[in-house]
This record gives sequence, C-alpha cells and structure tokens, in this order.
Amino acid sequence: MSYEIVIGLEVHLQLNTKSKVFCGCSTDFGSAPNTQTCPVCLGFPGSLPVLNRLSLELGARVAIALNCQIAKEIRFDRKNYFYPDLPKDYQISQFDQPLAQRGVLNIITDEAEKKIRIRRVHLEEDTGKLFHQKDSSLIDFNRSGIPLLEIVSEPDMNSPEEAYLYLTALKSVLEYLDVSDCNMEEGSLRCDANISIRKKGDKELGTKTEIKNMNSFKGVKAALEYESKRQIDLLEDGKRIIQETRLYNVERCITEPMRSKEEAHDYRYFPEPDLVPFYFKEDFLRDIEKGIPELPEPKRNRFIKDYQLSNYDAAVIVSDKDTADYFEKCARLHGNPKTVANWLMGDISAYMKENGIVIKNLNLKPERLSGMLRMIDSGVITGKIAKTLLIEIIKTGTDPEELVKEKGLEQISDINLLENAVDEAVAENQKSVVDFKNGKDNAVMFLVGRVMQKTKGRANPNKVNEMLREKLKGAK
Repeated sequence: MSYEIVIGLEVHLQLNTKSKVFCGCSTDFGSAPNTQTCPVCLGFPGSLPVLNRLSLELGARVAIALNCQIAKEIRFDRKNYFYPDLPKDYQISQFDQPLAQRGVLNIITDEAEKKIRIRRVHLEEDTGKLFHQKDSSLIDFNRSGIPLLEIVSEPDMNSPEEAYLYLTALKSVLEYLDVSDCNMEEGSLRCDANISIRKKGDKELGTKTEIKNMNSFKGVKAALEYESKRQIDLLEDGKRIIQETRLYNVERCITEPMRSKEEAHDYRYFPEPDLVPFYFKEDFLRDIEKGIPELPEPKRNRFIKDYQLSNYDAAVIVSDKDTADYFEKCARLHGNPKTVANWLMGDISAYMKENGIVIKNLNLKPERLSGMLRMIDSGVITGKIAKTLLIEIIKTGTDPEELVKEKGLEQISDINLLENAVDEAVAENQKSVVDFKNGKDNAVMFLVGRVMQKTKGRANPNKVNEMLREKLKGAK
C-alpha cells in the first residue's frame, strides 16, 4: 500500500461527580427531561459558574496517570458557536491554558509496543441533547453542564486497528482510576476521530476529516476503515479531499458529510470572565498521585514476572480491573497461575460472553474455582468433568466437592472397571487396532475417546492411554 493512514482521536469522558461542573444540579442518568437544570446550566442572565472541585481532582488524576505535564496555572475560556442544545450559545471550555499537556499512552500491537502521545487534557461542560421527531426536535438540558474531560491524542495512529487498541487501553486506565463509568451507551464516553491520508514517506499531513456519531469502539474502527478507503479512492481518482466533519451512518456503514470543518479561530475563543485562574499547589497534586492505584501497564509487567504469564495472557487479563483482581485471588488460592489463566480466558470467558455478564456479576467465587482446580490436580475429577461441573457451580453456587459427591462424578479408580472399558473399546473398534499396528499412532486417541464415552468422562485419559498402548502391543 503506497499510502499511510494518520489518525488522531478526541475522547470526551463524563466524570464521576454527583453535581455538574459549574452548578449544583444532579448528574444522575435517566431522570425526566429538563428536571436537573438551574439558571446556571441554562445560561440565564446574571447567573455565575462555580467550579466543581472534584471534577478538577478527577481530571488531574487522569492527567497524571497519562504521564502528562500538569499546568501550574489553568484558565477557562468561552468557545462560541450556535447550536440548539447549547443554551448560552457558548461552551465553557479550555483553550490555550488547559489542565495538562504532553502525555503518553502505550499500546501493544502485533508487532511491538507503540507510544501514542497525548496532546492535551482539558475540562469543559457538556451540551444538552436533541431528540429529533418527524416534524420537530426536542431538547433535554439535563446533560447540559455535566463535567467532561477531553483527552486529545497526537496523530500517532496509523491504522483503524491501532485506534481501536488505543481506545481499549485508554478505557482500561480510566476504569482503574474509577473516574467514570465509561458507559458509551449512556454517553459517558464519546469519541471523535480525525483522519487523513498521505503518501508513504511524506512528512506533511494530508487534508483531514473529522468523524462523529460513533457509539462503540468497533464502530470507530469500522468508520475509520471506510473513511480511509474513501480518501484513498479520491486521491487515486485525482480528486481533492475536502476538510469537513462527517457522520458515521451505522446502518449503512459509511461516513456522510455533516458540515465544513471548523478551526480554532471559528470559535472566537476568549477568556471566561466569570471564572478566575486556578493554581495547583504541590501537595494537592502529590496527594492525588499517591492515591493512583496500580495501573494496567505496571500490573501487566508484574503478572509476567510474578506469575510467569505470557505477554498476551497478562495483557488480556489486566485489561479489565475486576478480571485482574479475580485472577490474582484465584492464583494465590490455587498456586498455579497459568492453569487459572487458561480457565479464565477459556471456559469462564466463553460462559460470560454467551450470557452477557461481566466477571463482577459472575456467580463463581474464587474459592469455588480454586477448589475445583485442586480436585483436577489431585485426580478426583477429570478436566472433561470439570467443564460440565463449572456450569453447575456457576448456576447453583454450590461447593464443587459437594456437587461431585452428589452427582457421583469422582474419577474412576477401580482398575477392573477401567480394564473392562478398555477391552470393550478395543473389541468394538478393530479398524483402529489395525491402524495402530500399521503405525498410525493417532488411532490410540480415537480409542481413548471411546473409553471416555463409556466411562462418561470419569476415566483418567492419561491412564487410559497408557492401558490401551499396553493392550495393543500385546494384541495379535
């Protein structure tokens, strides 16, 4: 491919505060329209904003976690534009003196680890929400004034896949910090993407378009895939790319023109006269930094070192904080981290995906899983029996030892019973016996499967394999 894709992302994050960023109105989601408003968030003449201290603390928490340089002095500005859901006709945001700048977030691609630079992190207020009907549009101002943190990356991503990896890595960090519920369906996490195309080797960026209306990370990836192809096709046809804002049409999986792209001068930024400059004290930032938990990247490195997990396994497990905490409890109880990781990423993950639940809602205590794994280790049950047992434990919450006794699932230890099952399998499958004698070693595995069927999975497959080989060596 002779073209290079260049992508930068703007993430808007709703912060976990009980009241709005410049007034005392509630931020609860789902209330009746226009019931969480006041003169301040509706922009009535004479009303004055007061900064929510917690929103500032949470913003600083994110900036520190993203290795940003926190500003010594921050100011708020008025971003002027007209839109029906913007009651004041301007948005209180930050322009030339934002909360933080020059950070970095690492992503793991198939090839290597890649650093994505963070250009800036700043605070602003949200707008209202429009509801379009057949012959009219309605506005709910409940969301107007909710605290947002905007995280702007540099154009360091060179594929839709890298953009997807960046978003998942960023969301993981934000969930560890507990600064937002990151719920895209409720609008707590929103993303706009800037994308341009240039010839490989060129230093200058191409004409960019901004894409909006993407309500999932997969949607972001799909929109970028379409838009990159659209831009390349235009260049290949000798046509010009227009700088504009485009909407992603989810149903048609295409991007469509929305409006011409605005630049900073179009918004006529000027300092917010009703808010003073804010200065950070060193001990304020120091206390925030002390309260930051172990984040995904250092946790991944620790899991690789302490639990001997592969880079892939560790990355998957730490991507979700609840999963990482669950794994660590089980690993300490059971003593074999790799076995725990295999079950967590295999059968347990499949069950959760199939039933649409997350691990914090899974009815499987670490003690129950560890107990089941210990029974496999000691030979009480087989791995095959454990797979069935796992579902029963989750559904009933019963202790695995009690379930094994209740259902009579203990591994067969009676050698006579095993010998009978082996003899029957050999007698009924003479073709496999012949195949084995002709050098087809896999024929033994077929016979092992037949024995396991006859014993309803209660035989030890390794023991059965050993007995079959002895039996077949002596067979005429």
